[in-house]
Amino acid sequence: MANEIKLTTPLSDKDVEKLKIGDKVLLNGVIYTGRDAAHKRLVEALKKGEKLPFNPQGQVIYYVGPAPARPGKVIGPAGPTTSYRMDPYAPLLMEAGIKGMIGKGSRSDVVKEAMKKYKAVYFAAIGGAAALLSEQIKKAEVIAYEDLGTEAVRRLEVEDFPVIVVNDVKGGDLYEEGVKKYSRI
Repeated sequence: MANEIKLTTPLSDKDVEKLKIGDKVLLNGVIYTGRDAAHKRLVEALKKGEKLPFNPQGQVIYYVGPAPARPGKVIGPAGPTTSYRMDPYAPLLMEAGIKGMIGKGSRSDVVKEAMKKYKAVYFAAIGGAAALLSEQIKKAEVIAYEDLGTEAVRRLEVEDFPVIVVNDVKGGDLYEEGVKKYSRI
């Protein structure tokens, strides 16, 4: 049976080491957004020895390009995007200190190895629930790459943001385990 765990960012090695695939996690605190274009810029900055627009130590990146906010709302629908598009950039960001990533879909073997090496985890958020997920975002502000529009890097303050551990620091993969459990071989 999977655990339900409340975590507050930034995450520590101890926080991520206790997580197992299938754990239900409620994230609290600050998370950052970024998709392909933003990831490319973040990695280019790291390669040039430049500072990132936020301190990556212990942080979580949510792969999302939120819709515009309706009047009276902090943010528009904010559902996860497909994660494999960030795979070329994820290992260097984990090396820089990122401890968690939120998206949907499987990750490459290279990214899964980097998660073990740098003690990071991959969470899934439920695709198709963008409007519901946005209700857990209490504050949102663009902090970098405003020219990218919805793909700009945002600082989000979240409260009980629901995610599931898909890849843990020990190499566990919820998707692979699910296929094994339910496939007929």
